[in-house]
Amino acid sequence: MIEGISEGYYFHEEYDEEEHEHGELPMDEEHPMWRSERIQLTSVGIDIGSSTSHLIFSRLVLRRQGIALSSRFVVVKREILHESPILLTPYVDKTTIDTDKLGDFVHEAYRQAGLTPKDIDTGAVIVTGEAAKKKNAEAIAALFSAQAGKFVCATAGHNLEAILAAFGSGAVAMSANEGGDFTVMNVDVGGGTCKIAITQRGAVIDTSALEVGARLVALDEQGKIDRLEDAGVKIGNAAGVNLALGNLLKEDEKEKMATVLCDSLFEVLARGPLSPLTQSLMLTPEVGYKGRIDAMMFSGGVSEYIYEFEKRNLGDLGDHVGRGVRERAQKLAGKIPLKTPDVRIRATVIGASQYTVQVSGNTIYLSHADLLPLRNVQVVIPQIAQEEPLSPAHVKEAVQKALQRFDINDGERAAALAIHWELGPSYPLIRNLAQGVAEGMKEHVDKGQPLVLVFDADIAKLVGNILERELLPGCGIISIDGIDLKDFDFIDIGEELPDARAVPVVIKSLIFRHTEWGRGLSHDHAHTHGHHHHH
Repeated sequence: MIEGISEGYYFHEEYDEEEHEHGELPMDEEHPMWRSERIQLTSVGIDIGSSTSHLIFSRLVLRRQGIALSSRFVVVKREILHESPILLTPYVDKTTIDTDKLGDFVHEAYRQAGLTPKDIDTGAVIVTGEAAKKKNAEAIAALFSAQAGKFVCATAGHNLEAILAAFGSGAVAMSANEGGDFTVMNVDVGGGTCKIAITQRGAVIDTSALEVGARLVALDEQGKIDRLEDAGVKIGNAAGVNLALGNLLKEDEKEKMATVLCDSLFEVLARGPLSPLTQSLMLTPEVGYKGRIDAMMFSGGVSEYIYEFEKRNLGDLGDHVGRGVRERAQKLAGKIPLKTPDVRIRATVIGASQYTVQVSGNTIYLSHADLLPLRNVQVVIPQIAQEEPLSPAHVKEAVQKALQRFDINDGERAAALAIHWELGPSYPLIRNLAQGVAEGMKEHVDKGQPLVLVFDADIAKLVGNILERELLPGCGIISIDGIDLKDFDFIDIGEELPDARAVPVVIKSLIFRHTEWGRGLSHDHAHTHGHHHHH
């Protein structure tokens, strides 16, 4: 699994290969064990945002964590193979993305990297902001559909984007390396939105997002306004600047708007009361975490200005907002030190190419290979009491309750059942579990949905076999394990990796819950699955 998602979204420190290998025979590439003990994946991360788009190609080396065959894979090495230049996202008109230009850009990036779509094992296309609006998202998904078997097209919610940026910038690793309760706030400031992530102990524990960005208004060569977002108009009004397409935007007007943007952003970062304007710019609930922050770092396009790597005027408010943020962050620095991120504008795309994939254990059961890839399957976690004797009726009830909670009990949408299991490999218990699952999912199976099961214990193959042979012959069954479960939301399951007999699983739109705040941050409707068995 790639940088485990065990407790929330965790970062395991990568261990140094050499240290761990004394006492083992060196593995050479021809050794028959090599192919299943290590997997090399070429991954691409593509970030298409309201303002900029870019790609990054990475090589990930995964290795089995333990001696036991069923043990999961962890990433032991990541390297960047190629980074594309950064493209200002092309539009045909105010809201429609020019997919022809985008397609050319992507092909050119592959060409420069010396890679073809066939060379790519896994990838994520993260579509955000304006680009994520339905019409664009569909066109973009179509653009990548040729690689669909390997790719995940994630229309990233604000929370997922905040998480990816915090992994990419190094904030998550810093919180792990410093140890204890060291808490890092990562602030990803982009063209249309600003995403905030709070990281602690190598996990993202809270996220938030608001409409503060440098390209809420964009200018042509003559300094005339040629793009204007609704939030830009709102900021203009608050700053007393009259914005209209075709108008010139003067330096002092940019400055006034940048001041309003920075005021709103820092109200959110200060985690105090929010002005009505700031409230109207929030895209998610405000930051729930009210504890101490030990360090702060910025990523995203505007961070290039914040850390003074970029000075050019790119026809937007980037330089003004960057300066404003830097001044305020330095004022705060007495209280909260400002740290330098590992990567700035590319944080999200590095997060997308290197941190969103887990690889399942190799004890998987797949009734038909053509069931995969499966995309955007909602994960549902039935609360099955871990005690003997386990009755099929109890399991069935737990499954149906869980489906009801997500309003997917009618079988119209596919669901993945994520099952926590600590009762061991006893056949009678597992048989009862399988029977309860088959009964609880009857509606789904009858509607032709595949039965998707994800276990945290090594029982996937066994359960898959029982279901196929005894309970649901001929029905599509995908049963995988070696994946840790928490409150995440949607998964994609890719095609089987032939050498490893495992499948890549991508976990998206995570909901973080924390017993202290008990609220999922990515949905409007309250979920009732707050408190899971914390192992």
